[in-house]
Amino acid sequence: MMRPSANPTAPQPTRVVLYVRVSSKEQEAEGFSIPAQIRLLREYAFNKGFVILREFEDVETAKASGRTHFNEMFAYLKGHHASCRTILAEKTDRLYRNPKDWVTLDDLDLEIHFVKENEIVSKNSRSSEKLMHGLKVLMAKNFIDNLAEETHKGMLEKARSGIYPSCAPVGYQNVAGPNGKRVIIPDPATEGIITELFARFSTGSYSLDGLVAELRGEGMTLRGHKLHKSGAHQILRKRLYMGDFDWDGTTYPGTHEPLVTRESWQKVQELLDARAENKTRKGKYDFAFTGLVHCGHSAVC
Repeated sequence: MMRPSANPTAPQPTRVVLYVRVSSKEQEAEGFSIPAQIRLLREYAFNKGFVILREFEDVETAKASGRTHFNEMFAYLKGHHASCRTILAEKTDRLYRNPKDWVTLDDLDLEIHFVKENEIVSKNSRSSEKLMHGLKVLMAKNFIDNLAEETHKGMLEKARSGIYPSCAPVGYQNVAGPNGKRVIIPDPATEGIITELFARFSTGSYSLDGLVAELRGEGMTLRGHKLHKSGAHQILRKRLYMGDFDWDGTTYPGTHEPLVTRESWQKVQELLDARAENKTRKGKYDFAFTGLVHCGHSAVC
C-alpha cells in the first residue's frame, strides 16, 4: 500500500537566520558569550517550529573590529528574500550598533524576533511598538558610544600611569600585571632582534637596505615573518624601545623595561634624520657633471 503524499497546501515552517555578536571580554563575562546566545536562539527556534537556514556571528575586539558577518547576513537575506524574511537575535543591542544598521535591515521588510526582550518587530507592528523599538536602537548606539568612550578613558589613564595601553609590539609580550592590569614585558623570542637592529644601525656603517639584507641573510625573522625595510624603519623610530612611548599624540614615561639605551635610540634617530635630510637635498633629478661646471661671467650664475 502506497503512503499518502504530503499535503502540498499545508503551511510551511518559518525559515530563519540567527545573528549573534559579542564586542568585548567584559560582555562575555556578563553572559553575552557567543555560545550562550546561540543556545538561546536555537531553543527558541525549536519551540516555535522554525527551520534555521544559517547562523551568523561577529566577534569584535579592540584588535579587530567590523561586522563582516552582519554584511554577509544582509546579502543572504537579500538574495533569499522569497524564502527567508526572519531574523532571530538575543536583544536589540546585539543586532544593531547604530540607526544605520536598523535602516539597512528595515529596507528588506523583515520580521525580527528579539528573544530576551520578548519582542517581534515587523511592518505590521503598531506605531507605538515601532517607536519603542526605535528608542532601543538609539540606546544601543549610546551603549556603543559609551563603551568606546570608557575604553579610551581607561587606556588614557593607563598611559598616564606609565603603562603601555595597547597590544605589545614585537620585542614585548602582554602579561597580567600585579594589580590586574595588562602590562608589557620583554619577549625572550624577539627582544634580541630589536636590540640587534639598534646596535648595528647605531654604528653608522649600514644603510637601512643593507642592514635588512644582512639580517635576512642570517635568517632573522619577526614573529615568523620576513624582515622588511618599512618594518625595520618603524622599529628604529619607535620610542617605546628606550622606555618612553607615544600615545594619542603625547609622549609618556613608561614603567616597562627598555630594550635599548636612550643614548643608542637617540643616535639612531640622528642617523635616520640625517639620511632623510640628505635624500631631500639630493633633489628629484641627478644630472651629469652637476657641481663641476660653473658660469664664467658671474659668481651668482
